[in-house]
Amino acid sequence: MEMSFRWYGDSDPISLDYIRQIPGMKGIVSAIYDVPVGEVWSVEKIQALVDKITSKGLVLSVIESVPVHEHIKLGLPTRERYIENYQQTIRNLASCGIKTICYNFMPVFDWTRSSLEHPLPDGSTCLSYEKAIVEKMDPLQGELSLPGWDESYRTEDLEILFDQYRSVDEEQLWENLTYFIKKIIPVAEEVDVKMAIHPDDPPWSIFGLPRIITNKENLTRFINIVDSAHNGLCFCTGSLGASPTNDLPEMIRYFGKKQRIHFMHARNIKRTGDQDFQESAHMSAYGSIDMYEIIKALSDIDFAGPIRPDHGRMIWGETGKPGYGLYDRALGAVYLGGLWEAVRKKERCKFQNFNIYGGIK
Repeated sequence: MEMSFRWYGDSDPISLDYIRQIPGMKGIVSAIYDVPVGEVWSVEKIQALVDKITSKGLVLSVIESVPVHEHIKLGLPTRERYIENYQQTIRNLASCGIKTICYNFMPVFDWTRSSLEHPLPDGSTCLSYEKAIVEKMDPLQGELSLPGWDESYRTEDLEILFDQYRSVDEEQLWENLTYFIKKIIPVAEEVDVKMAIHPDDPPWSIFGLPRIITNKENLTRFINIVDSAHNGLCFCTGSLGASPTNDLPEMIRYFGKKQRIHFMHARNIKRTGDQDFQESAHMSAYGSIDMYEIIKALSDIDFAGPIRPDHGRMIWGETGKPGYGLYDRALGAVYLGGLWEAVRKKERCKFQNFNIYGGIK
């Protein structure tokens, strides 16, 4: 298991110098943020990012994300150009040594929350989702404004997108995803890059838009689109864990034994009602997810890939990008590393020579 940390580049208030001081930290998860969605990422920009990270003694473990253009998700004729660009970006990333690419196939919106600063009893704040509030935040006719995660869209852009998606139900979205996957996985195989799709967050429809990467049945359907080790998953405990019907340890063992988990997001959430949840501290006692059982399942499949502490609370007066402060995520990384060490040492009889943070030797 390789501990990694999300970094948003030079604009991120959390520097690589700080990240490298987190015990056990090896990798960085990042992306190119100044290229329009659908355009090719140049080798020069990618290599500059790699060099910046390696100069600090870290490695660029995962690209998260290469965004999928809406025309691909919609299945429009213009998708061909965007798919060709996506294929070239995969090749360019591979030429710079990138081995894992994370992406998602969520229509219009990425992760969705009703509040970015939900107050917790201890004085910290977190991201939260309340169904009743989200229903009032309908982007076109809602009573409430959307929080900061919708900043990339103007109202007129949303009106056009929602109109286009009226003809796209779940099965049509599956067809569009299938078309895309069958185009990009052969390229990923050609250059030996692992593609990891992120689950829908949350794992149910929002604003009437279809969502399909939500549970074991659908994840199984997804990996069977192209039966290739390069067609895999980013297994996010917070996204999938928002639904109590998802048995996360069992799913990790199932997909892990198929060698389809290429990247892990470890995040705890506390379910507070029907489709209501708050993001919590990573420790099991604070949420609805038993993080020990998550790490135990990863150990059972000998997971040697990258893992990152996902969204954290804002604590100790820290301000910044909601969910992406330094302190709580650093605590999460050390907690996850401690669990990994404890589980692996308990199973010493099976593995005589292993490195706690770098995977089995």
